[in-house]
Amino acid sequence: MVRSALISLIELEDDLEVVGEAGRGDEAVALVTRLRPDVAVLDIDMPELDGITACARIYEAVPECACLMLTALGKPGMLQRALRSHARGFIVKHAPADDLIDTIRAVAAGQRIVDPTLALAALEEERIPVTERELEVVRLIAQGASVKEIAVQLYLSDGTVRNYTSNLMAKCGVRNRVELVRIATDRGWV
Repeated sequence: MVRSALISLIELEDDLEVVGEAGRGDEAVALVTRLRPDVAVLDIDMPELDGITACARIYEAVPECACLMLTALGKPGMLQRALRSHARGFIVKHAPADDLIDTIRAVAAGQRIVDPTLALAALEEERIPVTERELEVVRLIAQGASVKEIAVQLYLSDGTVRNYTSNLMAKCGVRNRVELVRIATDRGWV
């Protein structure tokens, strides 16, 4: 329903055209690769492949396509992840319709646009110095993976996974994996 409303909104503009739509992240990557649009509007919470991962894959396959990320809950960690994945725009879904249209035009023109409230929150957020590998570990923990499953997936030993987990818990000031996942979710790391 939301996707249909967005398409209808975009189609009202004389200078914008929707050339395709996808309900899943993996489908979006395939569609962008085939159709090569100027802009891909992606929801962060897409099934099968999240929007941020889809954005990174789109950038690898079609670097000239600007990705605009939409999110219901703008979290600074998600913004940082999206920007690292080469997103050109980041806007919350409850923004006014005109803002969305203006943002699509701006990213198509090569500009980088970030929702101002979210940008300020990202600047003010306390920085916890976590590594990319630690983020990979916490994302898999959040998905319910065991130490052994994480070790296999990331080509690490069980002990190394435990060390990453212990380091993350110490950095975040938490006592267990459940609290670690809560912090990671609140900060938009997962």
